[in-house]
Amino acid sequence: MRRADFHYPLPPELIAQAPLAQRSASRLLCLDGRDGAIADRRFADLPSLLAPEDLLVFNDTRVVPARLFGSKPSGGRVEIFLERATGEREALVQLRASKPVRPGLLITTAGGEVEVLERAGDLWRVRMPDEVLAFFGTHGAIPLPPYISRVADASDQQRYQSIFARAPGAVAAPTASLHFDQGLVAQLDASGIARAQVTLHVGAGTFQPVRVDDIATHVMHAERYEVDAALVAAVERCRAAGGRVVAVGTTVARALESAAAGGSLRAGSGDTRLFITPGYAFRVVDALITNFHLPESTLLMLVAAFAGREQVLAAYDHAVRQRYRFFSYGDAMWVTPQPAARPGVPA
Repeated sequence: MRRADFHYPLPPELIAQAPLAQRSASRLLCLDGRDGAIADRRFADLPSLLAPEDLLVFNDTRVVPARLFGSKPSGGRVEIFLERATGEREALVQLRASKPVRPGLLITTAGGEVEVLERAGDLWRVRMPDEVLAFFGTHGAIPLPPYISRVADASDQQRYQSIFARAPGAVAAPTASLHFDQGLVAQLDASGIARAQVTLHVGAGTFQPVRVDDIATHVMHAERYEVDAALVAAVERCRAAGGRVVAVGTTVARALESAAAGGSLRAGSGDTRLFITPGYAFRVVDALITNFHLPESTLLMLVAAFAGREQVLAAYDHAVRQRYRFFSYGDAMWVTPQPAARPGVPA
């Protein structure tokens, strides 16, 4: 398939620039992958879409303040954007400067000097003056996505973080989780809906565009994930009860499907470059809660693989006409699969 097969027109004014006052007050577009039926709901209606046998799986990654500013010896400004820690004091980062960066450069920051070690593809390997996450936690700023055209403020410290955030390491929020607040979780608990957690540290590559026309030649950025034995057991209980495994976000879907690459879900951790496109047969995920994604993005391709490209694009067209709010601070979708997205069914 071609990158252009996943394009859709989006008026810029529909890109949400700030969160709603209440997390669960967003809208919820429901897409039935079996026949493409669309319904307009509220996110607060989610409990009515679930059964007691279902299992909600959340990503418990925590966003770190990954954006840091410094200066060269010449005085030139440098932006350091954390991609991931690779050691106690070493990390892969994006570097943005007015003039080319070279190995050996010392960047002065509020917390000390950052040494540029070497180029690593599109990234740079650097040595920090302190433990990586602690350093960014003290001196960095919350990294709002590039399509939010304002500077992060104090409210983003809390709102660009899900209430399930536990394990620091992400540089972007798993945004489907942002719609859940304590009141909604209490309703889900009262309904007997089980919850489990996976960890996938979202990297800055999630915002990188697909640059090739033939998507089969696109190489995904690597992201670290961890699936523990408690999650595997929760999925097994859900299956035994006849329930559905509901992935809260594309990051959860990628983590679960990566951990099931051998044929069944197994506990473990590692880096995943899994690129899910139409034709993929999902092994674990039975339903998906997700935000709206950028045109021609790998995340939109994953949703299209789950519910069918034409049906997903029709749902997006409906969302644009109905003035839904898009992207990280925007509205959400509830998506069930097309038959070809299930294991053992030819795509």
